[in-house]
Amino acid sequence: MEIIQESEPKIDKPIIIAAMQDMGNVGSIVISFLNKKLETKRFRMASSSYPSYVLDKGGYIEIPDEKWEYRFAEDIIIFGGGIGQPHEPQELQTICQDVIDIAKKYSAKFIYTVGGFHTDRKFGKEPKTYVTATSSSLARQLQDLEISTTPQKSVITGFNGLILGFSKLNDIQGMGLYGELNNPEIPQYRSAISIIKTLEKLTFRKFGDLRELEILAEDIESKIDQFSDFGQ
Repeated sequence: MEIIQESEPKIDKPIIIAAMQDMGNVGSIVISFLNKKLETKRFRMASSSYPSYVLDKGGYIEIPDEKWEYRFAEDIIIFGGGIGQPHEPQELQTICQDVIDIAKKYSAKFIYTVGGFHTDRKFGKEPKTYVTATSSSLARQLQDLEISTTPQKSVITGFNGLILGFSKLNDIQGMGLYGELNNPEIPQYRSAISIIKTLEKLTFRKFGDLRELEILAEDIESKIDQFSDFGQ
């Protein structure tokens, strides 16, 4: 894992939102949306030393450019997005610890992560976002806000779960927001929309007009409907 500090942002006690690509590409969709709407600036970058997979382009392969950016705006640091995430436990732990080190360096108040929540429940165009927290006291606060917590015990793998464990070990409060999805193989824009709305409620801030994500969701749904009609 190679990590490069490009500049020193003047920021104090920000919140951190950190997530990598996961099922339904939910983590990357949310991170990309926030970076665009908040006009964040890059100050640090991490890249994998070895590829976790290769891309077959039809007769030849390419190595993916696995890089993850730290970006900032007023009172906020955003990490991740990009393509994939480290699959080697050592690299995954290294990047989680680096996020924690950045949180401590800038006296971050809170770490949020986001991702997909695979379910068989049929939710139409209104997926729920389930939230889990680094402490039972935070979980009770979520219930007071009438925000749904994760409905059952489970194991959360990958960066978008492990970062909460690193936060807890380092006495930094954190929450994971996971949007429902039925098909993890296609981009889940409505799950991302649900997460962003919940994140706005939790952080008491607006991140921007969601219409562009609505349009992307409608485009995906239209293509699925056309494919279903073709198959009949």
